[in-house]
Amino acid sequence: MATHTLKTTQKIPADIHTIWDFFSDPSNLQTITPDFLKFKIHSSNLLNKTYQGQIIEYTVRPILNIPFYWMTEITHVKEGEFFVDEQRFGPYQLWHHQHHFKLIDGGVEMTDIVHYRLPLWWLGDIVNSLMVRKQLKQIFDFRYKKIEEMFGRYPNA
Repeated sequence: MATHTLKTTQKIPADIHTIWDFFSDPSNLQTITPDFLKFKIHSSNLLNKTYQGQIIEYTVRPILNIPFYWMTEITHVKEGEFFVDEQRFGPYQLWHHQHHFKLIDGGVEMTDIVHYRLPLWWLGDIVNSLMVRKQLKQIFDFRYKKIEEMFGRYPNA
């Protein structure tokens, strides 16, 4: 049973405060998630600012329109620099997602690092190879394009 890693980096031509405010507001998850997942937040009384200990509940439908309940906890936050969400209940055996933001010339470099493990031992590894890794890449590719639409394209990106 393997732990898999997905890392993406995007340069965004915007100021750090704008980018941090957008990504640290859980209600914006809907905007940067592809429609095919039918992502829906179920948490009530969500604040518009991520904080350590925050619980976010939602459903996604990644396979055959079957709803999967997912609960994540924000486990670490350093204002303007990074936050981490970890799955507490959901489809993965392990989900640890780091969101890093770094000030660069002309904008912000955003890096996502996801460590994940699927259930079902070696069968999970096969499912990852056949489907999950491709779907995660598709989700992050969608997000990349959506962020460019919203904040502009970084020069020479």
